[in-house]
Amino acid sequence: MQFTKGKILIKNGTEFVSENINAKEGTISYSILSAHNTGDDINKLKIKFDALVSHDITYVGIIQTARASGLKKFPLTYALTNCHNSLCAVGGTLNEDDHLFGLSAAKKYGGMYVPPHLAVIHSFAREELAACGKMILGSDSHTRYGALGTMAIGEGGPELVKQLLERTYDVDYPEIIAVYLKGKVRNGVGPHDVAIAMCKEVFAEGKVKNKVLEFIGPGVDDLSVDFRCGIDVMTTETTCLSSIWKTDEKVREYYKTHGREQDYACLEPKEYAEYDGLLEIDLSEIEPMIALPFHPSNAYTIREFKANAKEILASLDEEIKKQYPKCSCCVSDKLKADGFHVDQGVIAGCAGGIFENITCANDILKGGSTGNDAFSLNVYPASQSVYLDLVQKGVIGDLMESGAVVKTAFCGPCFGAGDVPANNAFSIRHTTRNFPNREGSKPGEGQLSLVALMDARSIAATAAAGGILTGADEIEFSSTEYEYTYHRDIYVKRVYDGRGNANEDEELILGPNIADWPALKEMPEQVLLKISSVLRDKVTTTDELIPSGETSTLRSNPYKLSRFTLSRKDPDYVLRADAVAEIENSEKRNELFAELNKLDNVNITDCVLGSCIYANMPGDGSAREQAASCQKVLGGWGNIALEYATKRYRSNLINWGILPLLCDEKTSEAFENDSYVFLPEVKSDLLLGKDKTKAVLIKDGKTQVISLGIVPMTKDERDILLSGGLINYYSKK
Repeated sequence: MQFTKGKILIKNGTEFVSENINAKEGTISYSILSAHNTGDDINKLKIKFDALVSHDITYVGIIQTARASGLKKFPLTYALTNCHNSLCAVGGTLNEDDHLFGLSAAKKYGGMYVPPHLAVIHSFAREELAACGKMILGSDSHTRYGALGTMAIGEGGPELVKQLLERTYDVDYPEIIAVYLKGKVRNGVGPHDVAIAMCKEVFAEGKVKNKVLEFIGPGVDDLSVDFRCGIDVMTTETTCLSSIWKTDEKVREYYKTHGREQDYACLEPKEYAEYDGLLEIDLSEIEPMIALPFHPSNAYTIREFKANAKEILASLDEEIKKQYPKCSCCVSDKLKADGFHVDQGVIAGCAGGIFENITCANDILKGGSTGNDAFSLNVYPASQSVYLDLVQKGVIGDLMESGAVVKTAFCGPCFGAGDVPANNAFSIRHTTRNFPNREGSKPGEGQLSLVALMDARSIAATAAAGGILTGADEIEFSSTEYEYTYHRDIYVKRVYDGRGNANEDEELILGPNIADWPALKEMPEQVLLKISSVLRDKVTTTDELIPSGETSTLRSNPYKLSRFTLSRKDPDYVLRADAVAEIENSEKRNELFAELNKLDNVNITDCVLGSCIYANMPGDGSAREQAASCQKVLGGWGNIALEYATKRYRSNLINWGILPLLCDEKTSEAFENDSYVFLPEVKSDLLLGKDKTKAVLIKDGKTQVISLGIVPMTKDERDILLSGGLINYYSKK
């Protein structure tokens, strides 16, 4: 696998040439982006999407925000799925209260409602909403349907609100990276192996950050559509903006199988297509992979890991001690004379629960046994249609006879709301992420379990070995060819489809936990930030900013959810933020301002006081806007960073009225908890479109004048920020 930066010219999708031709318009990406651009400048895209998708952790907040901004009906297809809170056991009635809200909203505003257990969000979108040449926006970061010819983007909820209010998704025209596939995959290698190897190659240096990956080359032709989808959904973990694949007769057959052949179109680059970089992947060189904690890019071939397990595990143990001093987890203890022992296997969600992954796992495990010791294997087909077809073809029965437990469509194992391992346990999963505590453990309470990502094939091989880590290329097996039958009647009978049929007289069903957003203040001329958390890790994920798992039930209540902000990373942050908010909302505010005005370089006049987080690179991972909105609910007014991990998180900050500021490494060293950063001219600088603003660092009674960068924004984004957030911005309009 090799990445090349710079202009790449490809002829007929297969031939690399060096001719002096301007062929930016020759990519598949250009054809789709230009067709959806409503502005007059291709370099400043204003996108309107064909459909929206959300799940039950995000849709309540999105609809509540849109309601507050003037929503009357859904102007485009909007599917509300229920795959995140469907099996959470905490919260009493709250999960089902959210689901009833979703159904009532679909009726009132004219949307689709997919009941719990029927499908994970991305399976439903693939089966029912994707179409060649279309664009879909989802409030889940793994919104990726490029293998089906649909350019899809995962964003924070406010970006969906804009679409519901018939506004646009504004983004600079992205760089397009050719992902050139060649060769054929080996037996035992699955889509997760390719995806993990790809993450390892490009993530660390941000090689494809906020860019579009366009999959072309002869290697695509031999991959099944399921295999392509399995790679595609993991492109999110490279931090790219979106993805698209060339389409062929296999994709046409997919649409035909799903009763939608009319949604197929042949997508391929023009005779000459110019790209901004190249990721060349020889599929024949990919081996079974394992991505160790705490990121999909922390990857090794299973062969390499087993050969060097002692050294690799010792290094991992050191990282665990550094990050979680309260925990006594020692992964090295799992290395025995007969191999590395794991405690749990999970095949689930939009990446793992695909039909072909499960049939291949069954081919490996059939006639064997997962054993009757600590190791367990849990399998979640991604939709009821996939589940039913696996039942009818005998696969589910075979898996159950081998000792696997088969469950309904659910995303929980991917974000810590299902199959939480025991303390000190090690789980291998064909899911999308293995971030810190993504599996549901609570290191603040001394709990820690760990997740490594692997393909379903190697998970099955490990299960057949009773939990001793085994790559699928280490065993002999043959894959059975199954012809998948799509069972659309399941959706016809259970999914509420109210597209184009809004009923304004329908009453929203508001359970006791569903709360409106608090009032947001407009930005005054000046802002005084009090640093309330300093995070020095290289990257801070959205799961660390607001944990998933046990908090998911509370996501319809902004205040209750905000109490969990940084609870796993910096448990005292909420108390510090509370203290700042108390001052801002009391007479102590004037006393503080008067005291600070005695210092050099400080002249507080028209000012708001708010809490602030410093992190080196915040926002990797999930699209969930709560990573920003919870800070706002607690009185947050700013983030300061060396850089922001994703466009999603940067957009979430803006949409919730939080200043996304930048600093250099030298300046960052001066930030400490309880120090202040005074921004005397920030409103004027935003109005003028400046890329920097003057700041005064106040620490230990002394001041230092510094300069902070302002993340590049469109005029609309600046206006949103100045209004105090998206709700205020649209309410004013």
